[in-house]
This record gives sequence, C-alpha cells and structure tokens, in this order.
Amino acid sequence: MEAEVSDPYILRTHLGTLECRLCLTLHTNEGSYLAHTQGKKHQTNLARRAAKENKEQALMITHPQGGGPMGVPKKQFLKIGRPGYNIKKIRDPSTNRLGLLFQIQLPEIAPNVKPVKRFMSSFEQRKEPINRAIQYFMVAAEPYETIAFAIPAREIVDVDEDPESTWEFWDPDTKSELSGTIKNGEFANRGPFLAFTCQFLFRN
Repeated sequence: MEAEVSDPYILRTHLGTLECRLCLTLHTNEGSYLAHTQGKKHQTNLARRAAKENKEQALMITHPQGGGPMGVPKKQFLKIGRPGYNIKKIRDPSTNRLGLLFQIQLPEIAPNVKPVKRFMSSFEQRKEPINRAIQYFMVAAEPYETIAFAIPAREIVDVDEDPESTWEFWDPDTKSELSGTIKNGEFANRGPFLAFTCQFLFRN
C-alpha cells in the first residue's frame, strides 16, 4: 500500500487492521482508512498538528553558540519536584458526557509563569510502552517537574463547542480551596493555595 510509505500516521496492526495514529481510529481495510483521511476529523487533526509543529519549530530556532531563540541565553531553573494535584470524575447532566476535573497545586510557581497544558498520544512519548487505549494529559509549570496523567484515548470536546464544560482557570492573584482529597500531599495541610484548574469532557 503506497499510503503506508508516505503516511507517517498509518500503522498496520498484528491483526491486519489499519490504525490512524493521529486520530487513534481503527479501520478494517485500505478503503476505509483512505476515506477516513479525507474526512473532517482527520483533516482537522492534521491542521492542528501542523500548527503545533510550526510553533515548536519556531521555538527551537537557537543561536549557533547554544543560546536560546535569536541568541538569547536559555533560561535555567532548578526543578523542585512534582506539584500536588486532585482529580475528579465528572458527568455533564445535559449531554451525559463523562469527563475529568484536574486541580494542580502550585504554591511555589515562578513569578510571571502561566501553567501550560497539552494532550499527548501514547505514540509520542518514549518512557512507557505504547498503549493505544490511553493518551496523556500533561501540565508544565516552572520550577515544578512536568507531570503527566494517563487518561482514556478518547476524543476531547473542543472548548469552542462547549465552553461551559471544557475550560481552564489560572489567576496568580487568586487562591483556591482544595475541592477534594489531594493525591500528592506535599502541601495538603496548607490553607488556600495557588491552583491551576482544568476541566474537559470526552466525546460520546
């Protein structure tokens, strides 16, 4: 199949089916896979991946002497370990969609730093065996170590589609009370704290 040579996202499984590693979908034959690649979901994910890669490539343009972008020295910081966090399973009563609510405890976050989140497929990471049933939700916030949570490899509802149920909140001037039992208890006994909160739903 010529598509297997030119398409970096196609994977033939040991059962003979075809998997789209970009969209995490399975297809019984070549015709089904090719039809999928012309569909809206695949084309949207391609556009998102291209935009992401262009952004990352721009950030990777470094000075020949090893400096940061445009010759600016790279920022150095000492990581202080993983932040505390709380996770809740949720269900939207109007759509019956399942989802997750994350609350990341960041009392020692660096000044003027905003937490950054992203979703990563199992195929992108290099630390764990590839598992097509899961993807990773990642949060980075200096000077903490980046943390990753294994979640079901299901399509996430886009914020433009449902802004009331898919959202994130970060305000460095606002402290939050813990909404549950914290899973990593380094700061669990303190009072109100700086927290990055993110909620998303899985598509039915």
